[in-house]
Amino acid sequence: MIRVVLVDDQPLVRAGLAMLLDAEPDIEVVAEADEGEGAVARAAELHPDVVLMDVRMPGVDGVEATRRIIAADPAGGDHATKIIILTTYHVDEAVYAALRAGATGFLLKDAVPRELVDAVRTVASGEAWLDPTVAKGLIREFAARPRHQLPTSAEMGELTAREREVLVLVAHGLSNPEIAAHLVVGEATVKTHLGRILMKLGLRDRAQAIAAAYQSGLVLPGSGPPPPAGRPS
Repeated sequence: MIRVVLVDDQPLVRAGLAMLLDAEPDIEVVAEADEGEGAVARAAELHPDVVLMDVRMPGVDGVEATRRIIAADPAGGDHATKIIILTTYHVDEAVYAALRAGATGFLLKDAVPRELVDAVRTVASGEAWLDPTVAKGLIREFAARPRHQLPTSAEMGELTAREREVLVLVAHGLSNPEIAAHLVVGEATVKTHLGRILMKLGLRDRAQAIAAAYQSGLVLPGSGPPPPAGRPS
């Protein structure tokens, strides 16, 4: 069962989200909060799998609440709470700040219900979820304005050729099984490569790896993934 905490300062929004998620057999809304302080407290108390976090709230906003929740588990283990940022804005500084704070998902509030459910399941499984509009904005932002929090060119140079291949495919949105098929390797091998990439570059998750790939110039906006390698590693 995927345990979810809802955080939004609008009661009607929370009620709608709760109704939608509780209708799913594998998802349970375990708590709600109407501001960031409450979100941090509920996360510390209940250790949910996913927090759906509004980015703009009075008092402690979603970015700061995300930062505090992530800081409570800096190792970011498999059972760490994952955070999906909910926003009415397609792309703005708050979205970038939330990514840097450790959020692993971004969803626009005008998304269709199925997208919300898919996002919760995807993020709970350890993958990133980026709304396509948000992803495009992130690509433009990190390609045009490098961030000192992301890996340097020297750090990127520490990656092996195969690790760079995996990172490129991650940046193009391929899942681990798709990368495994693309490179003709086992899925466990892909997970090992991805783990080493995150460790070498000091990144928390897949979302930050995507940003790093574009920021470093390893992947260019508008480019497509390379053709399948057709060879084992």
